[in-house]
Amino acid sequence: MILRTILIPNKNVIKTQKLTANTILMKASLSGLFLLMCFFGFAQNLAINPTPQQTVISNYIETPTHFKLQLKNVDLATQNLLSGFFNEGNTSNKGFTITIGDINDRFHRKFLRKVPQNAEGYFINSSNKKITVIGRDARGTFYGVKTLLALLASDKFPQGEIIDYPDVVARGVVEGFYGTPWSFDHRIRQIDFYGQNKLNTYIYGPKDDPYHSSPNWRKPYPEDEATQLKKLIDRAAQNHVDFVWAIHPGKDIQWNDEDRTALLHKFELMYDLGIRSYAVFFDDISGEGTNPKQQADLLNYLHKAFVKVKDDVKPLIMCPTEYNKGWSKPEGGYLETLGKELEPSIRIMWTGNTVVSDIDQETMDWINSKIQRKAFIWWNFPVSDYVRNHLLLGPTYGNAKDIADDVSGFVANPMEHAEASKIAIYGVADYAWNMTAYQSEKNWLEALKVVMPESYKALEIFARHNSDLGPNGHKYRRDESVSFAPKATVFLQKLEANQQIDNLEAIQNEFQSMVEASYILLNSTDNPVLLDEIRPWVKQFQLLGQSGLAMLHMYKALEDKQTERFERSYQALKAMKAQMYAIDRTENQNPYQPGVKTGTLVVSPLIDKGFAHVVNAYNDTFDKNLEVESNYNPHQLFTNVEQLKNQQITLRDRTLALNPPLEILRFEPQSYFGFELQKIEHVKNIAYKLSPSTVYEQISLEVSNDGAEWTALKTEVKDDAVKATVNSEIKFIRLVNTSSEMSEAKLEHFTVML
Repeated sequence: MILRTILIPNKNVIKTQKLTANTILMKASLSGLFLLMCFFGFAQNLAINPTPQQTVISNYIETPTHFKLQLKNVDLATQNLLSGFFNEGNTSNKGFTITIGDINDRFHRKFLRKVPQNAEGYFINSSNKKITVIGRDARGTFYGVKTLLALLASDKFPQGEIIDYPDVVARGVVEGFYGTPWSFDHRIRQIDFYGQNKLNTYIYGPKDDPYHSSPNWRKPYPEDEATQLKKLIDRAAQNHVDFVWAIHPGKDIQWNDEDRTALLHKFELMYDLGIRSYAVFFDDISGEGTNPKQQADLLNYLHKAFVKVKDDVKPLIMCPTEYNKGWSKPEGGYLETLGKELEPSIRIMWTGNTVVSDIDQETMDWINSKIQRKAFIWWNFPVSDYVRNHLLLGPTYGNAKDIADDVSGFVANPMEHAEASKIAIYGVADYAWNMTAYQSEKNWLEALKVVMPESYKALEIFARHNSDLGPNGHKYRRDESVSFAPKATVFLQKLEANQQIDNLEAIQNEFQSMVEASYILLNSTDNPVLLDEIRPWVKQFQLLGQSGLAMLHMYKALEDKQTERFERSYQALKAMKAQMYAIDRTENQNPYQPGVKTGTLVVSPLIDKGFAHVVNAYNDTFDKNLEVESNYNPHQLFTNVEQLKNQQITLRDRTLALNPPLEILRFEPQSYFGFELQKIEHVKNIAYKLSPSTVYEQISLEVSNDGAEWTALKTEVKDDAVKATVNSEIKFIRLVNTSSEMSEAKLEHFTVML
């Protein structure tokens, strides 16, 4: 059971109640009704994020414009926050009194009793004479002032009380994605955004920072980079954000005194820069670095020799090697070893049942029993490093609302597109602060207004059709084009059955809105940073909407038997497809999932299927032979490696490629992966790269025409990559572990030129 304080709205009293699963649902319903009642006067115009826990409003007054500010125990960050609003022009001894402090200051006893016991909580009382803000601690006071300033931005100011505190202790973001790390400017903007939305944790762990990981984790940062880190650390302090510096030593660590001392020295260097929170990552590695006993011994050493010695360093965070249930090996006892051996204060990160998954109560029960502590959730959303040709701009949803008491932290792993990630992060802030009151759709609409205050309606149209990931190796999907999908289904059913289409206007309106929204976004000055990130997708989205309109024009011309109109629209649509192809081949090029995909779940399939149907019908009716283009890839993945069975393959310009997973692959003897072509056809050459390159001694490249009789190909190694000239007719291609031992390696690329 969970103890939670709730409000009974019609009696205006606070009552403590034991919450079972049923009463949690009841609280969620009451909370929604009560918040509607409480915030009716000002929530329409204000985005107070996250949603306060308890609010009682008795009346509204005209928002004061002149103030008498009385500061008690207020730290520098809160002083800086206040100075951005209060100045000589709006403060005097005759102004509306605002008193701000924390629980250790002298306030009326009845107010002090209402300050929540939870860390980072605060209490606000407002009357027609004065406003009082009291924090449980310095951060609570800071958050109370954040809420106060949001209220003062409205025309009407509420009279009453707010009692507020976070559900989850550590809330925020882990910059832990693969790909281009965020720039300094993006990180500054992110940290400010966290402060604005009461997020208190930023874990700095970019995979491509060589001084965070191999080969340079033992070395100090160069002076220029250290200077930039110092500025970020200071900015985090101004926003009451814990800048958690993470190190990733597992790829090449030696379990000896020399490396132990090197790690401690690196911690000291980061301490001198201002770091007071640390994490050690052992994810996505292989070899001796995965030993749980050695990992626990190292972290226990760091706890004793560093954390306990310092008075101001927070408990360590670790990311284990087995960081999800799908990868755990019960027979090895990895998680149980950490639970037993690791210092109890050290927090252990967890991504859920798989690498990318949503978190529920069953997940928490399973992992917490293994590690003998509350897991620290690393939620892999909206990260897109395994679907880099997509933008993930949809609502933040999917996690259970009853796990607040079972997690020690909740951080989201974002996209490499920092500004676009704010849409999801805004939702994470609300969810982790007040789970039972969280409303994903409502929060999402507010987030769009926050990131694009003027053009948010156009952004909403764009984002609704850019939220799903498409097929991917992790099988993680998101809703997309939700309100449009049923209309698209009916349209296609009627079209393919040659029946009258009654919702033609609705389909046309959607395509038209896509085109118009794209023009608005491309010419908006609302948020240039966001537009720079999403511009290729907006251009593609514009063409997609235009191609949808062209498809409908073709349908109408066919109905009217107007061949000239039909073929003009047909040629126009082909020209649009050519432009989309060019964008896909020139924008957002990367070694993993290059290109620009938009509207892939509903809109794009609708247009492709509609186009194919009307062209075929036109050819049959008028005895024509217009080409029907297809985006279909006829070839298949061929593997018995469980990790790869959902991995995607792509065909671009006669080059077949396996999208390389980001994680370490494990190959049992005789395990294999490769391609099965649709039919026997000519293959020019094959290329692949695995790391470390020593694994090549255990791997053989083989081809076959029937999948039974295999021939090993002669290969050459250059720059740690393997190439084979084939120039023959084949159907099956595979890499197979021909040794008697398990192999571990990271796949960099695997391509076949047809």
